[in-house]
Amino acid sequence: MTVIEIPGSKSITARALFLAASAAGSSVLQAPLVSDDTEAFAEGLVRLGYVVDRQPGRWVIEGRTSGPAVAEADVYCRDAGTASRFLPGLAAVGHGSYHFDASPQMRRRPVGPLTSALRALGVEVRHDDAEGHLPITVLGRGIEGGHLTLDAGLSSQFLTAVLLVGPLTDKGLTIAVTDVVSTPYVEMTLAMMRAFGNDVQRDGDTFHVPPQPYQAIDFTIEPDTSTASYFLAAAAVAGRAITIPGLGRGSLQGDVGFVDVLRQMGAHVEISDDAVTVTGPERLNGITVNMRDISDTMPTLAAIAPFADSPVRIEDVYNTRVKECDRLDACATNLRALGIRAEAGRDWIQIWPGNPTAANIACHGDHRIAMSFSITALRTPGLSLDDPSCVKKTFPGFHHALSSLKRAWTIA
Repeated sequence: MTVIEIPGSKSITARALFLAASAAGSSVLQAPLVSDDTEAFAEGLVRLGYVVDRQPGRWVIEGRTSGPAVAEADVYCRDAGTASRFLPGLAAVGHGSYHFDASPQMRRRPVGPLTSALRALGVEVRHDDAEGHLPITVLGRGIEGGHLTLDAGLSSQFLTAVLLVGPLTDKGLTIAVTDVVSTPYVEMTLAMMRAFGNDVQRDGDTFHVPPQPYQAIDFTIEPDTSTASYFLAAAAVAGRAITIPGLGRGSLQGDVGFVDVLRQMGAHVEISDDAVTVTGPERLNGITVNMRDISDTMPTLAAIAPFADSPVRIEDVYNTRVKECDRLDACATNLRALGIRAEAGRDWIQIWPGNPTAANIACHGDHRIAMSFSITALRTPGLSLDDPSCVKKTFPGFHHALSSLKRAWTIA
């Protein structure tokens, strides 16, 4: 059995940075993820006037309950969806003019549901170019709060952004949600808000956020379950066993549910309070699975689907079309390049069994496409990536970790 150490969760690190910056006092984040996305978020906070002391394995953030410490800032969010969607809400709490821009890739991704929500709360938001996309300017004058109706059908990040800012409003927020994807990410947000001292409540599709200030705490970031999915998938296709410590039944992250997908495909799964182990079968089973709540792991499953004994169909993942790239089309196109039959519709993809042949994978600058098809490469000699470095977004050391895993299995 091989033990793999996975770096901290990107989603938890981003939320913890926001919460720590908004709390009364000094918070310590233990084992934060250090990647392009989280560095963009931390640097965005610094641009907004927050004090962020980043030491190896330990980040200390001086919180401010009144919003940014500066009256004017230009924030460049790189490729980070969390920074682009969370930080404008934080800026609206302050008093000043705050400009947000990002990479061409992030500029293509929507922010319209967030800007509409902020405007509904009385915040002035100006789009520099295309409505609903970055760059934008937020004119912060504080937020009174009140009632809001929100559609988070494209991304749960829009709901998270508004939830996080709720305790910083004068009167708190009541948010009625008409649609939402990736619900486990919302539950993660609620759990973390409570950990930082806000008694947020959920009543069906309505969320009640009291104007109760966050409190500084010492918070440990758990390993990233989306990143873990690649190594668990590697065990599944290679017929080997992998254990990932730090993840278990109590994980805040919904993507831990990917192990249930592997279990349905015939893998043996053991999950305890603080570790998960997957052992691959002789051959995987084909399945039909709804991945609406764990859609970040859709490319992982698509990339190993050719090694199943019957077709794999993934459903209800339309939101993956508005990620770093159109992931449904990217997966289908790359699988066909490998000689695998694959068909995709508006919110689904189906992959037939086959023996992939060498091809150059088009990553589209998307870390999840690069990491997913790196797992396909375990059983496809000659497979290459056109942009292997894009993994720096969430796991700069991914290729080294995967190479070490392959060496360990060869030695074994």
